[in-house]
Amino acid sequence: MQVNITGHHLEITDALKAHVENKFETLARHFDHVTDVHVILSVEKLVQKAEATLQLSGAKLFAEDEQEDMYSAIDNMVDKLDRQIIKHKEKIGSHR
Repeated sequence: MQVNITGHHLEITDALKAHVENKFETLARHFDHVTDVHVILSVEKLVQKAEATLQLSGAKLFAEDEQEDMYSAIDNMVDKLDRQIIKHKEKIGSHR
């Protein structure tokens, strides 16, 4: 799984990068076929925004979240993606 992290009006620190990579390692536990991840972290006045696009085998998932804290925005975004991955995995498994 390749994780690309981009920052808009924000410098990506080592702590932010490590936090994002740790969170996406937990997503890889649920579904092995995650090929590419693109994460965009941005700041607009007082709003911290995190959005991500996951490229799976057979699907493309997107989630975003806005909070006052960047770390909580990342956590909520990963939770949204986790629910989407589980739903996608159940859909693939229940073809009959």
